[in-house]
Amino acid sequence: MNRWSLTAIAAAVAVSLTGCLDSGSDSDRDNGGAAPQISIELSKLGSYATGEYEQSAAEIPAFDPVNQRIFMVNALSGAVDVLDARDPANPVFVTSLVADVPGATVNSVAWHDGLLAVAVEPAIKTDLGSVELYDATTFTLLDSRPVGALPDMVTFTPDGKHVLVANEGEPNDDYSIDPEGSISVVEVLAETSRFGTLRTAGFDSFNDKRQQLLDAGVRLYGPADNAQPYGPGNIASVARDVEPEYITVSADSSTAWVSLQENNAFAKLDIATATVTDILPLGYKNYGEEGNAIDASDEDGSESAPLLNFQLWPGVVGMYHPDAISSYTVNGKTYILSANEGDARAWGEDNDAYWGTDDTVPGDRSQGFVEELRVKHLVHHNGFERRFADDMPPQLYDLAVGAVLDPEVFGYCGAGLDLGKQAGACREDEALTAGNENGGLGRLNISWVQGYHTNADGSPRYHDAAGNPTPGADASNGYLMYHTLYSYGARSFSIWDEEGIQVWDSGDFFEKFLAGQTEFECGLGQDRSIPCLDYFNSGHDEGNAFDSRSDAKGPEPEGITAGRIGEQTFAFIGLERMGGIMVFDITDPTAPQFQDYLNTRENWVDEPEDMANAGRLADVGDLGPEGLVFVAAEDSPNGEPLLIVGNEVSGTTAVYQIYRK
Repeated sequence: MNRWSLTAIAAAVAVSLTGCLDSGSDSDRDNGGAAPQISIELSKLGSYATGEYEQSAAEIPAFDPVNQRIFMVNALSGAVDVLDARDPANPVFVTSLVADVPGATVNSVAWHDGLLAVAVEPAIKTDLGSVELYDATTFTLLDSRPVGALPDMVTFTPDGKHVLVANEGEPNDDYSIDPEGSISVVEVLAETSRFGTLRTAGFDSFNDKRQQLLDAGVRLYGPADNAQPYGPGNIASVARDVEPEYITVSADSSTAWVSLQENNAFAKLDIATATVTDILPLGYKNYGEEGNAIDASDEDGSESAPLLNFQLWPGVVGMYHPDAISSYTVNGKTYILSANEGDARAWGEDNDAYWGTDDTVPGDRSQGFVEELRVKHLVHHNGFERRFADDMPPQLYDLAVGAVLDPEVFGYCGAGLDLGKQAGACREDEALTAGNENGGLGRLNISWVQGYHTNADGSPRYHDAAGNPTPGADASNGYLMYHTLYSYGARSFSIWDEEGIQVWDSGDFFEKFLAGQTEFECGLGQDRSIPCLDYFNSGHDEGNAFDSRSDAKGPEPEGITAGRIGEQTFAFIGLERMGGIMVFDITDPTAPQFQDYLNTRENWVDEPEDMANAGRLADVGDLGPEGLVFVAAEDSPNGEPLLIVGNEVSGTTAVYQIYRK
């Protein structure tokens, strides 16, 4: 079923094999560094639709190979939907497991050896959550334990002896309550199918190491007291600021790695002692390096003739900010896979009081905390007051009256020591126009909390409106000077070693592939007949939206899982905004090879919301892949390896069959 043109890579890995594909789970066997033998591709086999649009009705899946059932998190209903998958081409709704907590939201589900673990967020998300244990056959609630605030992800250790829960500890909307992040380690008693000892791995031991973590590159920046002026002396403790997002566990069940998404780091957990042993900074992706080009604007060219503008941007970096992570083993070593989504803290953004209703005074900092801002709204010689009652975070105004770009870094796009033209073409919306070849950074969303010149104590080093150093200036009259612009996500997936050192990154492949700028063909829809370039970087809730996500996080990789087929391991990555699943052979973690991309959205022209309102949501196809689970051939109802995907926006559960090319 090879729908792709022969390429040098495909030719290099193709071998003559017959019969069904033999497969195993994502971390249960050692690859041994075997050379690639087969190439694979996806084909949609079946689906189940809730009929709910943009309601998070299908998010995170788990699979029960004994009863041949899919468990799908339905956040809309505060439940887990149970689907009969004995015929994977036609999954059938069986029942819903409703959380045993009034007004609760279910965030995650995991299956192991007849048991089902469910992460439950209470009606008030800053209160303690819970983890529930069910009999996966009878759906009987067996046990429940309190865990930390906002339990966002749950998983079993491979040996089934523990359930691990990532308690994200997000703040409330005005940031007046910011719970500590933590990881719950809950014993599972095999003889009684109940929970045993519960231990909490917190981050208090790192509170006195905050400066070392900051120096190493861990992002710690949330306010300690949102009613007070923001600055270096008003930053939350490490324990409050970290936000555990996702967990993956070593094959021997001894160590877990936890993505701290907003902190751009991994936490390393010793499971036996329930102790966080290290926080591993992931560094930043340099968009000024060859192979890391991005299209930074959604408004290049004209409305009637939009353009792509892939180029290198010295001084601009991407924060990996992984959401989902997975892992696998090669020659006895664990490698971690990350989907580098990116995520800004944006609390109170819908509250007018936060921004202010008078364009002559700043908003009310006690009503929220938003770290995201467009480049063109950050840097301007007229300062921040021009954005009052619009999009100026009051915490930023606490730091300075305005901001400029460092001409030594951004001189290539026009920044200089010239009042009125200090940012030059750097802050323009578009590029590729006469006299503005290097413009196009203006609409890029970046974080204002870091990247400006500071003194030894971390306080801002102030400049004037033209960018000249201004000794003696302070927050009332000084300008920040940005030497680095930190954007969200890395528009890629990465492979890391056990100590958080990057082994490989997909660079700019995702975006260039979707733009038709690689040797591989890219087609959309089940039959792959729609050119990807026509809807490059579209959003999952938009119709006819070419390039609309380029100023944000691009295609936005969010979900990731790994699966073993024969002697090879493959990574499956869901692109949340553009949609679709990328597939790579990762048998050699230093040299992954692209395999396939399948996007089963069928209608790219009409607005999905309009289609949903007209009762035609099914005609749109799958939107917004969130969670993915690989099913090995020996566990599959049809004897072939499968991939199950929860599509958050379309509310659909998609079942893909994996074929060899």
